[in-house]
Order: sequence, then structure tokens, then C-alpha cells
Amino acid sequence: MSNTKRVLLLEDDEMLKGVVREFLESNFYEVIAVTNGVEGVRAVMKEDFDVIICDMMMPKLPGDMFFTAVERMRPHLCRRFLFITGHRGNTKINEFIKQVKGTMLPKPFHLDDLLEAVAVIQLRAAGR
Repeated sequence: MSNTKRVLLLEDDEMLKGVVREFLESNFYEVIAVTNGVEGVRAVMKEDFDVIICDMMMPKLPGDMFFTAVERMRPHLCRRFLFITGHRGNTKINEFIKQVKGTMLPKPFHLDDLLEAVAVIQLRAAGR
């Protein structure tokens, strides 16, 4: 059995998605990258992930609706979310993050901060 941690990355910005994917893979994570919440739901239905990095503003199914779908289908994954957004001052997003006791990393972010946030999510998911 592999010890590689699996990350689901939901990001509609192709350039950012590529950078984050490459960076995480270079840090020994296996990354499944999708462009929207609908593709994310399909991925979550197929398999488990150690961390879910979820952009809040995506086409078809935004981050909050994706989270709600995951909450219904695979509730154990809800502790594994790291939300990212470039809309830091958006009241609706901030209220949602607070309501679900989520962790948010505002864009733009340093890749080291992303790695640290992913580690925190893994610890939380492990119940530590």
C-alpha cells in the first residue's frame, strides 16, 4: 500500500492549477486536478482524498455548493478541505468559511504557505 498522500485540486485557472499540481507532486503528493465542482463530485464519488484544495469561485458548481454535495455523499471528507479564493473580502464566502469552520488560503499565496496549510489539514483530518 502506498504512503503517498492524495490531493484533489479544484481550480478553474489553468495556469494556477498547473503550478500547484507540479509543486505538490514535487513534494510527493499524488494530485488529481479538475476544473470545476461537477468534475470534483465525480472524483469524490470514485475515491477518497487526504486533502481537497477547493477554489471558491468556479464555473458550473462553486466551492460552497461542491462542499455541500460532498457533505451529503462523503461527510468524512469535510474535515479535509482547504478553500482558496481571490475574493478575500466577499461576505458570502467569508460567512460560508466561518459556518463550516473551514480553512481558507487567500490568493495570491506563496507555495510554501500552501504546503503548510495542506499539512495542517492532514493533521486535522487525522484528528490531531
